[in-house]
Amino acid sequence: MLGSGRVRVVDARRPRVPRGHALLRLRVAGICSTDLELQRGYYGFSGVPGHEFVADVVACADPSWIGRRVVGEINVACRRCAWCRRGLGRHCPRRSVLGIVRQPGAFQQCFTLPLCNLHRVPDALTDERAVFVEPLAAACEILEQVRVERAARMALLGDGRLAQLVARVLVHAGAEVVMYGRHAAKLALARRAGATARQLPKRLPAKAFALVVDATGSARGLAQAVALCAPRGTVVLKSTVHDRVELDTAPVVVDELTLIGSRCGPFAPALRLLASGAIDVDGLVTESFALRDAPRAFARAAERGVLKVLLRG
Repeated sequence: MLGSGRVRVVDARRPRVPRGHALLRLRVAGICSTDLELQRGYYGFSGVPGHEFVADVVACADPSWIGRRVVGEINVACRRCAWCRRGLGRHCPRRSVLGIVRQPGAFQQCFTLPLCNLHRVPDALTDERAVFVEPLAAACEILEQVRVERAARMALLGDGRLAQLVARVLVHAGAEVVMYGRHAAKLALARRAGATARQLPKRLPAKAFALVVDATGSARGLAQAVALCAPRGTVVLKSTVHDRVELDTAPVVVDELTLIGSRCGPFAPALRLLASGAIDVDGLVTESFALRDAPRAFARAAERGVLKVLLRG
């Protein structure tokens, strides 16, 4: 449980399973930057967080799902409104969001999600790799929003959890990715994945890239990305930040930049990329903790230089 900046472990009853939902038993879950921002007060959150997970289906109306190992999409849409009818359930005004908005999250032994949100995990894909499906899908969303030409040169600000996955997705798409970060070990991981990785300089090159992705998780990241972006270029904002973000809009207007917010993404491509080995996530897990040790796990995840921290059910 998160509340007032604290992480607590409590005993809870097994949740009721709504119609059309499945009861899931947690195998492994990942702590992401959004979870850390929720702890700091993002969305005024209080409750059970967690939305990156691998779980077993233990109860539901459809017996073919029982015992299946699954991952799940985090937006629970009404499936009836105009947005849902257009296939935009991720923006349903009535939606709840696993571990973020009105939907208790995955950092508990048992939780629920609609059956239609679930995706079966291939047998050959380990839990430690499958737990990256949700954040990898968020990285894949960039390709749904922006056309990335082969050999296109682009900048990526940040070297953390999500930035590492964004780098891998864009390199796989054929882009020449220049990552700017602060941590030598993380930059080395990006180089092994095929990116050009550079220590963040005191002064970034001005107007040097037609496409810039901000995955810093910092309130300063958007302004840095705008400064990096060439006229008529595009800035993709992947950061989730609780702090107030200030931006001088003059360069955006004068240089006619396109700003794109980017959030959740498609699970099917992410599953294929992981199952085929096209995206390698080995080396991205820093440490694992038992669910009962969640306070220590959150403290570890917040340490400088740490990548993915896992919780095991």
